[in-house]
This record gives sequence, C-alpha cells and structure tokens, in this order.
Amino acid sequence: MVKIRLTRGGAKKRPFYHIVVTDQRNKRDGRSIERLGYYNPIASGNEKRVELDTERVKHWVGQGAQLTDKVRELYREASRQAAA
Repeated sequence: MVKIRLTRGGAKKRPFYHIVVTDQRNKRDGRSIERLGYYNPIASGNEKRVELDTERVKHWVGQGAQLTDKVRELYREASRQAAA
C-alpha cells in the first residue's frame, strides 16, 4: 500500500521532516516515490513550519494513497494557510 508519511532529516536535537509518498514496506528513511513538502517542528520567526503541495496530495489520495495521522494534520494546516 502507498502511504504519505514523514521521513526524518536534520541534525541531532534539530529535527526536520520531509513529507513523502512511499510504499509502506520501505523503511522510514528509505526509498520514496515523490517528495511533496516538508515539516519543520522547531520553526521560529519568519521560517515556514509546513510547506506542502496540496494538489499532489489530492492526486495521490485519488490514486489510493493513505495519509498518516500526523500528515493529515499537516495537510489541514497547509490547506488553511493556502486559503488565507
């Protein structure tokens, strides 16, 4: 099954996540099909917390991909930012 989930990057104690489309059998930081955006949980000031291509997310969901719980929250946040 294809999932849209987070892969971890960044340094120790400074997490940074990419939002990717991948097969659920792949490792967390393993091979991915497509990168859709990023999530920076420690963003401050003018830094963006979430950047996500919502059109590509809709495309993949239409193809049967499932979002993880955290990515679903981030998708809602990104949709609200795009509407504003």
